[in-house]
Amino acid sequence: MEKIRSWARNLKQKVFVLYFAYKDKRVPWFAKLFTACVVAYAFSPIDLIPDFIPILGYLDDVIIVPLGILLSLKMIPSVVLSDCETKAIEMMKQGKQKNWMMGSVIVLIWSLVTIWFFIKVYQYL
Repeated sequence: MEKIRSWARNLKQKVFVLYFAYKDKRVPWFAKLFTACVVAYAFSPIDLIPDFIPILGYLDDVIIVPLGILLSLKMIPSVVLSDCETKAIEMMKQGKQKNWMMGSVIVLIWSLVTIWFFIKVYQYL
């Protein structure tokens, strides 16, 4: 069980590394775009595949998010990664920080995407 907790902690730290890398000016625009999507999805309370669906529900948490993190880390220069890892470690030592405004924005975006999707589906029916 400790191995799983350690893996989850490391994954969370990598998401914070990506968050700081997204803000860095030394990161190319395409890496910023992909990284922003990965971080938004990782922090989003809404999953692509809902967790209540047996087996498939946890697929995004176990495969999709770590794969996105891995690809994002490969796009970012190593100098930037080392700076961002230091920032992420310091932030995780400080404890949890909640950003209700950003959470609200993520929920709003997912809601708009869902509404848009259903409108498009309804048009074709």
